[in-house]
Amino acid sequence: MATRAPVVLTVAEAAQVLKISRWSIYQLIRARRLSTVTIGRRRLVPVAALIELLGRLTEEAA
Repeated sequence: MATRAPVVLTVAEAAQVLKISRWSIYQLIRARRLSTVTIGRRRLVPVAALIELLGRLTEEAA
């Protein structure tokens, strides 16, 4: 049986994927550069938002 890729990540998991600190993730969220969803008391980062952020950063660097 194939495993599915997650649709959302915790803030800690998103930081680990991008190889940056949780503090940096929260800065991106506060600056509205990274979208999140809140379910109950949990703040989650959609994988699509990470991909979008990386795309924008790549365009800015070019």
